[in-house]
Amino acid sequence: MFLGIDIGSSSSKAAVLNEQKQLTAVAVINLGTGTNAYEKAIAAALTEAELTAADIKYTVATGYGRVNYKDADKQITEITCHAKGVDFLTDDAQTIVDIGGQDAKVIKLNGGGQVANFVMNEKCAAGTGRFLEVMARVLGCSLSDLSNLADRSTVEISISNVCTVFAESEVISRLAAGEKIEDVARGAHVAIAKRIMGMCSRIGYKSKVVMTGGVALNSNMVDALSKELECLIEVVPHCQAAGAVGAAVFAHEIYNKEKDI
Repeated sequence: MFLGIDIGSSSSKAAVLNEQKQLTAVAVINLGTGTNAYEKAIAAALTEAELTAADIKYTVATGYGRVNYKDADKQITEITCHAKGVDFLTDDAQTIVDIGGQDAKVIKLNGGGQVANFVMNEKCAAGTGRFLEVMARVLGCSLSDLSNLADRSTVEISISNVCTVFAESEVISRLAAGEKIEDVARGAHVAIAKRIMGMCSRIGYKSKVVMTGGVALNSNMVDALSKELECLIEVVPHCQAAGAVGAAVFAHEIYNKEKDI
């Protein structure tokens, strides 16, 4: 059995593949780097797969916190693991849009899950899950309800500031001016979509777009991005754990390659 671990900034994921390269377990814990959540994710995945740590033949760690897991046989960057994971989870992906809690990535693929180019937004919370968390707080709803709130929008308004701090002030001003919270919620989603569109354009994205990360579970965000990119967007199974899945695939491939040498 083969284990992939993705320790991100705001969540920890683990995935297990069997000898036949079949995905047997996935676990996501909504705590990331600086915590022991990766241990909980591993335990949950092993329990789901009905395994113990002794059954694991090879482990690959990825994500910002990958160096924290000392028992990994190998560490591989999250960009590479995301590409490998999406290639495993779906066919013919050309572009990956990954929106996590603290960063956003756009990855352009060659065939076979190879990275052709990528761009990251990691110095600012604009275009990330953190931006949506702030918007939900200002609008007085939970993050999980934000998509449903935006679905009820009837008027499209523009949030001109992409900086989270300035956008928060702009939203408060718009609410004070009488804008409906549904329209403001939709405007927040569109603001992120426009920022991601700019990132996609920088690397010459192709139209088979796959979305991963926790924000991919937000259907209104997927819809807003689809309209900006003018193409359908696929949300892969286990979209939050694509990096962990890719790490598990690498673990399987590396182990078997070394065994054959």
